[in-house]
Amino acid sequence: MKETIYFGGGCFWCTEAVFDRVRGVLDVQSGYANGHVPNPSYEQVCEGTTGHAEVLKVEFDPAQIALEQLLEIFFGMHDPTTLNRQGNDVGTQYRSAIYTTTEAQLQQAQAFVQQLNAQNTFGQPVVTQVQPLDNYWPAEGYHQDYFARNPLQGYCAYVVGPKVQKFLHTFAQHVKQDD
Repeated sequence: MKETIYFGGGCFWCTEAVFDRVRGVLDVQSGYANGHVPNPSYEQVCEGTTGHAEVLKVEFDPAQIALEQLLEIFFGMHDPTTLNRQGNDVGTQYRSAIYTTTEAQLQQAQAFVQQLNAQNTFGQPVVTQVQPLDNYWPAEGYHQDYFARNPLQGYCAYVVGPKVQKFLHTFAQHVKQDD
C-alpha cells in the first residue's frame, strides 16, 4: 500500500534531494501544484503568475514511515515561517505548502501545524499552506534528480548539499540503508 503527498519547501531541487534519501519513500518527482495554468513551464512558474508552487510529489509506504515522520522531516528541512520565500528564492512559487490526497492527511497536517504554532516551535507563526491537492504537473525532465546529476553546480554545492548533510545528520534514523 502506498500514499502520496505533495510538499512545497522552496526550490524543489532541495526537497527532492532530501526526500529521495528517506527510508519508506518509494518515489519522488519534482513538479508544480495548485496553480491555475494547465501544464505550466518552469519559466512560467518562475514569473509568479501561474499560482503554482514548486513541489515534490512523495510516494511513501506508511508501513515503513508514518506521515508524522515525513512532516517532521519536512518542517525540519526548510523555514516554514517565511511567506513566499526560502533563502534567496523569493516568490509565491517558493511558498511553504502541503497538498494532501486524503482527508486523513489533511487533518493530520493541519493538526501538526497547529501543534507547532501552539508550542511556538519556530519562535514565529508557521505560514505553511495546508490544502487538498487541486492539480499537479510534473516538472521538465531536466529538473528530475537534479542534485544527483549536478552535485557540483553552484546552487547544488552551496544550498542543496548542506541541506542533504543536515538531513543525514539530523534524521539519521530515517536515512535509506543504501545512502
